[in-house]
Amino acid sequence: MKSGIVSYGGYIPRYRIRPKDIGTVWGADGEAMGRGLNIRAKSVPGPDEDVITISVEAARACMAKVDIDPTEIGAIYVGSESHPYAVKPTATIVAEAIGSAPVLTAADFEFACKAGTAAIQATMGLTLSKMMKYGLAIGSDTSQGAPGDALEYSASAGGAALLIGVDRVAAEIAHTVSYTTDTPDFWRREGQRYPSHGGRFTGEPAYFKHVSACAQLLFKRAGTTAEDYDYAVFHQPNGKFPVRAAKQLGFKEAQIDTGLCVREIGNTYSGAIMVGLCAILDEAEAGDRIFAVGYGSGAGSDGFDLTVTDEITKLRRDATPTIKELIADQEFLDYATYAKYRGKILMREA
Repeated sequence: MKSGIVSYGGYIPRYRIRPKDIGTVWGADGEAMGRGLNIRAKSVPGPDEDVITISVEAARACMAKVDIDPTEIGAIYVGSESHPYAVKPTATIVAEAIGSAPVLTAADFEFACKAGTAAIQATMGLTLSKMMKYGLAIGSDTSQGAPGDALEYSASAGGAALLIGVDRVAAEIAHTVSYTTDTPDFWRREGQRYPSHGGRFTGEPAYFKHVSACAQLLFKRAGTTAEDYDYAVFHQPNGKFPVRAAKQLGFKEAQIDTGLCVREIGNTYSGAIMVGLCAILDEAEAGDRIFAVGYGSGAGSDGFDLTVTDEITKLRRDATPTIKELIADQEFLDYATYAKYRGKILMREA
């Protein structure tokens, strides 16, 4: 008996801003920055959107694809580093919104950008142990970047929800591994509005060391190489890191192209690898194998070896917009409107 993805759903806000429009305000070459990051635009949450609304939209999209009573969901875990409340869970609101409440367990997860993949592993364990029939793992963020900081060119918004269980599995998770160390490459202390980061240190020895080590562990556990997979998806802090990591591990561009959403929407943090996985599941066919490795600063990586099953044909994949369609539905903002929406401009009452 193996656990896996029973259904999936994603959500991306329709607002966008281009790197060049950010750079113009700060006297920087935004176009060059965008090329350097391999990001053409990033998604921006509207003034009425946050991690809760994004998580609810993703969860509803997930449930719309399958005929499963929401009350059969025993666990809802929401991974994010931008929960609206410091003390008040996002997960309970999602449970109420999709009709799952009361659930056996609900909680918010936090581990930088891999909080969502940690939620996948937790729900796998709960369903494999038969404590519950299904669990909902969500990765969602409205990530922060200080005005003028390099992060502002990539930090975006979006999320995805994966229904995990052992019955009616559309993508079986045959293996999962993790590689974790105490590597302080990125942090935000309590009360601070914007995070700090170690600049180039975030690449080495942070991102690449953990992603590579986790991937090698997964290859060893599964007895595979890059050639055995049809698709691969890696955490996407920008459009360069995952491409370089994939190449180092032996993957070809065609294997990673489908899930490489960062180029059009930026880094959705906890949602990044899960949105990419949803993009792959929008197109995958029975028998396809998927290699997925996430990353979270602080630092750690979670890896998954998945095989798509015949159950994928039973999902109503056309019930909600695909990730490609969500990416294509866009409205571009100028910097002033973007800054207003993100609370970078403090409005005074008349």
